[in-house]
Amino acid sequence: MFREDKCEDCTNQSDIRLKKLGLDMASWDYVVALAGNPNTGKSTVFNHLTGLRQHTGNWPGKTVSRAEGGYSYGGKKYKLVDLPGTYSLLSASTDEEIARNFILFGKPDVTLIVADASRLERNLNLTLQILEITDRAVLCLNLIDEAKRHGILIDDRQLSKELGIPVVPATARYGLGMQKLLQTVREVATGEFQCKPRKIKTISPFLNRALKKLIPVIQAQFPGISNARWIALRLLEGDREVVEAVENGTLGTLEI
Repeated sequence: MFREDKCEDCTNQSDIRLKKLGLDMASWDYVVALAGNPNTGKSTVFNHLTGLRQHTGNWPGKTVSRAEGGYSYGGKKYKLVDLPGTYSLLSASTDEEIARNFILFGKPDVTLIVADASRLERNLNLTLQILEITDRAVLCLNLIDEAKRHGILIDDRQLSKELGIPVVPATARYGLGMQKLLQTVREVATGEFQCKPRKIKTISPFLNRALKKLIPVIQAQFPGISNARWIALRLLEGDREVVEAVENGTLGTLEI
C-alpha cells in the first residue's frame, strides 16, 4: 500500500522529488495550511516536509505560537503554515479562531488536514467543518499503522469519494505515504485535481429560507468573500467575531 520515500533532501535528484527548504522561504508559489486535531502527528508531517529548521513566532495579536516552513516539489515552492491543533472551527477558543480565520481569510491554495486513522470518526468533525469553508483540501490519514494494529481497515478510495477530496493513507514517522501526499497536494494546488467537497446538508426549511435571504446580502456587501454561506451560518449562530466584523466592515480583512 505504501512505499518509503528514498530521498530526503534530493539535492542531486530529479526536481520532482522533495527538497526541504526549512527557513529558505524568500518566495513561494503556493501556500499550504496544515490543520488537524491535537495528537494526530501533524507536527511529524510538518517536519518531514520542511525539515527541522522552521520559522517560529506568534500569530498577530495572539500569544499562540506560529510555525512556518517550506519545501520544493516538482519545480514549485510551497510555504507550509502549521495551524494550531483544534477539534473545531466554531471559534470557542483562540486556537479555533486562528485556524478558522487563516483557512477562510488567508485563502491558502491547499488545506492539508491530518487525521488520526485510528480515531477517524472523531477527526471527521473538523474535516467536515473545513470542507464548509474551502474547496481545496487533502486529507492525510496518518497513523494508518496504528489503525491496522487495532484491526481498523479504512477504504480510503470510498472515503475520498464520500468527502469529494483526495485521501492519502500515511505513517509520517516512517515516511510512508509522504511521496503520494506531496504529489496529491501538488495536484490540488495546480488545479489538476478538482475537489468537489461534501457539504453538510441543511435539513431545516426555516434555516434554508434564512440562508437564501442572507447570502446575497453578504455577497453584495463584501464582493469576492470566500464563502458567504459559511459566514451566513456563523451570523445566524451569533458568532461574536463574525458579527462584529460584518458590522464594522472588516470581514475578510482580519489580520492573519
